[in-house]
Amino acid sequence: MPDDLINSYLTGPDEQGRFGPFGGRFVSETLMPLILELEAQYERAKTDASFWAEMDDLWTHYVGRPSPLYLAQRLTEHLGGAKVYMKRDELNHTGAHKINNVLGQIILARRMGKTRIIAETGAGQHGVATATVCAKFGLQCVVYMGAHDVERQQPNVFRMKLLGAEVVPVTSGRGTLKDAMNDALRDWVTNVRDTFYCIGTVAGPHPYPAMVRDFQAIIGKETRQQMMAAEGRLPDTLVAAIGGGSNAMGLFYPFLDDKEVAIVGVEAGGKGVNDKMEHCASLTGGRPGVLHGNRTYLLQDDDGQILEGFSISAGLDYPGIGPEHAWLHETRRAQYVAITDAEALEAFKLCCALEGIIPALEPSHALAQVMKLAPTLPRDHLIVMNMCGRGDKDIFTVARALGVDL
Repeated sequence: MPDDLINSYLTGPDEQGRFGPFGGRFVSETLMPLILELEAQYERAKTDASFWAEMDDLWTHYVGRPSPLYLAQRLTEHLGGAKVYMKRDELNHTGAHKINNVLGQIILARRMGKTRIIAETGAGQHGVATATVCAKFGLQCVVYMGAHDVERQQPNVFRMKLLGAEVVPVTSGRGTLKDAMNDALRDWVTNVRDTFYCIGTVAGPHPYPAMVRDFQAIIGKETRQQMMAAEGRLPDTLVAAIGGGSNAMGLFYPFLDDKEVAIVGVEAGGKGVNDKMEHCASLTGGRPGVLHGNRTYLLQDDDGQILEGFSISAGLDYPGIGPEHAWLHETRRAQYVAITDAEALEAFKLCCALEGIIPALEPSHALAQVMKLAPTLPRDHLIVMNMCGRGDKDIFTVARALGVDL
């Protein structure tokens, strides 16, 4: 269905958890009762004032929200076009947007009487956020992380262990986010009685994509208010990086029915979108299939086998994408592009030099797209990009890529 025939994007998913042909629940019989229980608990929480009061209190006093909307003046002047704003979610407690969602899920887990929390992580930020909130509430925490990501994200691995989490390196596949999610799902099937699976992105079986989106939508809600205060109108263009896509859906969702606001999602182009699959651009170079409990766009071969993607960014190194993003792509409400590792590194360096902000490699992809867009647009055009994570965790990866020995 084309975008101009859709009355509202804010009503999905449907009763089956689908966004058009995407999403749904493709899980084993063992997990279905847990999924249905979680859905029922979340539906109750959505209309429970005490739930949102607890969330608002923690967002304010624990996370540090609202995060600033920052006018990047030197970057704007350097690019010579549109005015560039950054939604600075890297200033949240734990250094990324992930904690926005983790708080909501773990409050639900406590309401459900679960005492053991499991999570998957790629860049480590979701793992750190989960370990952090588990430490706050005294819950057992187990984080599955691909062995390759354990190696390239050592600072976050150490942080998780300091916070009391058990970090389980996953050696299957290529040892990245997809493989970590596989093992977390296996754990959940085995330990259904006391375990809650805290998914970090807008993927997985229903209700996870919508639930994670709803918790992350605080990003876009704040952006609307802050942009109205700063400029007296809505932004013209939103830009955010996408692995599974939670930071992007958080920014995009409150604007989906504002047709005058252009939306651009930025996938990991790796070494270039090519037949060798040296990238993780599922919408640019993939096709629909089923993975991790939902139907969405995936990197796969002719037989439907999931391929191993590639990105310098551990948080974008996932061969799929959230089903709502697949729906926005097919209805053309949002545009999705791919940025290469080399382009992201250039954006990383420019942001450090001009704004005194060391970005994570994930939002560096979004910033690289801003660097392409801004010079082509008039000076009164307003761009907001989501600075969804800070770059402490990526210093060693960037140093290696730039040939610097630390």
